[in-house]
Amino acid sequence: MDIFLVITFLFCVGNIFGWVLELFYRRFISKSNIERKWINPGFLNGPYLPLYGFSLVILFTLSYIDVSFIENPYLQKIVLFALMALCITLFEFIAGLIFIKGMKIKLWDYSTCFGNIKGIICPQYTFYWWLLSGLYYFLVHPKIQEWLFWFTNHLSYSFFIGFFYGIYAVDICYSFNISAKMRNFAKENQLEIKYENLKEAIRKRNVELRKKRNFLFPFMSKDITLKDLLKEIFDKK
Repeated sequence: MDIFLVITFLFCVGNIFGWVLELFYRRFISKSNIERKWINPGFLNGPYLPLYGFSLVILFTLSYIDVSFIENPYLQKIVLFALMALCITLFEFIAGLIFIKGMKIKLWDYSTCFGNIKGIICPQYTFYWWLLSGLYYFLVHPKIQEWLFWFTNHLSYSFFIGFFYGIYAVDICYSFNISAKMRNFAKENQLEIKYENLKEAIRKRNVELRKKRNFLFPFMSKDITLKDLLKEIFDKK
């Protein structure tokens, strides 16, 4: 199977299913969402999370690692899943650090979690990645070739992939434009913007002003510019 087809398929599926997973996690499990509101997770506006897209590609690649030097078959899987979890955690740390250092934006915050490093990674979420690695290995990986064969033999697959990546590219450009404005504001005011906290602050502001909540475009407002919106929110702190 063409590796390009494999990667585009995995990245697309990981983006969408990761977004759905985070959507329900934040709605029903996350302790930070006390009001149990639907929250659009992630850096982009549409229904996709790049972190999960890259993670699925990592899981697929590492699934072919030979761990037969370990005699116990159960221990083989434990070690393999641990390696997967650690690699994804490393990728998560690098991505988080790039945004903090380059954009002055903290996309997620694990500062309250035990053993966290710079609030970007922590043992708790590495354990979650370990569990997800096991689920992927037993439930998803055996079916990938079968799914790819089915999709690539249907014309609708090409249309869907083209549509997905077209919208995805537009969203990335839009989101990075917003992030550039946030970075400029953060540099001018010598602060670090916590992405999720900012979205929550904007949501509460809209509730107070009885404005319609914007699920897909949380930083868009017709009555105020982004810079003035940021100034208003951070002046309250």
